[in-house]
Amino acid sequence: MLHYAVVFFVIALIAAVFGFGGIAAGAVEIARILFFVFLILAVLSFIFNALRGRH
Repeated sequence: MLHYAVVFFVIALIAAVFGFGGIAAGAVEIARILFFVFLILAVLSFIFNALRGRH
């Protein structure tokens, strides 16, 4: 999922360079959402893995 966030960020940068403001803004929003979803899932995974490792 982090890979997709980076891909959309790169698409946003390329679109911004060529002057496609609407596409760049949309790609940035998608990248931001995917990054935060990845971050939340990673934290939950670490927590559940730590709790499971105790027993």
